[in-house]
Amino acid sequence: MKRQSGADGQGILPVPRTGEEAGRVYDRLSRFYGYTVGALGRRYSGMALRRLSIGEGETVLEIGFGTGYCLEVMAKLVGETGSACGVDISPGMIGKTRRRLEKAGLQKSVELCCGDATCLPFAGGAFDAVFMSFALEVLDTPQIAEALAEIKRVLKPGGRLGAACMSKERGESAAVRVYEWAHKRCPMYIASRPIYAERAFRDAGYRISDKHSLKIFGLPAEIIVALRP
Repeated sequence: MKRQSGADGQGILPVPRTGEEAGRVYDRLSRFYGYTVGALGRRYSGMALRRLSIGEGETVLEIGFGTGYCLEVMAKLVGETGSACGVDISPGMIGKTRRRLEKAGLQKSVELCCGDATCLPFAGGAFDAVFMSFALEVLDTPQIAEALAEIKRVLKPGGRLGAACMSKERGESAAVRVYEWAHKRCPMYIASRPIYAERAFRDAGYRISDKHSLKIFGLPAEIIVALRP
């Protein structure tokens, strides 16, 4: 497997699976995802979501919501005067999230859709804020730019995009090399890999308003809030 090269993908490993394959993988993982990978990333997802500063009455979207932890929080933040939507590629994850929302009494407050970030089923300028938590880096390299363009389409002027991403902005490290080694050997299940997140946001025409660097088990990550001009 070769790294993607070129202006928009230099040094980033590809993700050699189709959307249908990804949906089937996450369907299988959905039974225990909330107790394993989802639980490990919940702290950092919460940090990213707080920096997005969602307020009452806003219209918000989460892409790749998994088992729905952050989407539930978002629905509570916007309150009865706002609205929340979620898009995920996995029917299994959608089922888990629907049960979570029913338990919280929020099933009528959130719209759930099956789809992916490169073709969102919403009108232009529909949302005040869009959130992605460790979802952008599971897209193949050309799809990252496509997703960011599509998100910009559905954001209102001045709307906010918040994301937590594994990052290569600070260069190579031993932890990154080990993770990329695992990705190359099992890309179907370890599809995520570090990306140049901030660079991708700027190339897509966003203005970075907030950025926070951190490490997750030694892996560098970024929390970014960007504005649609």
